[in-house]
Amino acid sequence: MPRSASSRRTEPPRAWQRMLSGRRLDLLDPSPLDVELDDIAHGLARVARWNGQTRGAHIYSVAQHSLLVDVVAQALAPDARDAERLGILLHDAPEYVIGDMISPFKAVIGDVYKEVETRLLSAIRLRFGLRAIPPQTLVKLTKRADRTAAYLEATRLAGFADAEARAFFGDPDGAPADLDVWLTPWPADVAQTRFAERCRALMG
Repeated sequence: MPRSASSRRTEPPRAWQRMLSGRRLDLLDPSPLDVELDDIAHGLARVARWNGQTRGAHIYSVAQHSLLVDVVAQALAPDARDAERLGILLHDAPEYVIGDMISPFKAVIGDVYKEVETRLLSAIRLRFGLRAIPPQTLVKLTKRADRTAAYLEATRLAGFADAEARAFFGDPDGAPADLDVWLTPWPADVAQTRFAERCRALMG
């Protein structure tokens, strides 16, 4: 028998998302068992960096950004283990569920977004056999590579002047030589395939 409108109003709001794999991921209490690589790759390839305010025929996706961060990190730490590289590649993986919220808006809403993001990232890392909380050395390396990627994207794709980008993201360090490959936005299916293939390669 269908529920009445009044009974539906008394229920707590839905806090889970149905994935294309069929999994139901709870944002408040995410389980590693509900995390699937294909869902992550599909979602990240369709989430736009910079709120879509980038040059090119396609969005610059979080999947492509993550691969750029991976390449920068390889230049900064060539001896890093595959498990560490996998952790770097997955640093923005929660955005396949909650989207890429720009830093200014994160500052407006405070810690709530960060709490949800942290829970999701821990579940994702556990799903891939990594420690729930990454070591600080890896966090620092990831941030360093991420800031270089952000500087490159900001100046090449998002309309930032060089001085403005350096003020926000610092001096770039470890930028790849073949920048056009990494900063020409890919179609979603290309970004999805490349992200998933890189993850699987690092998983061995």
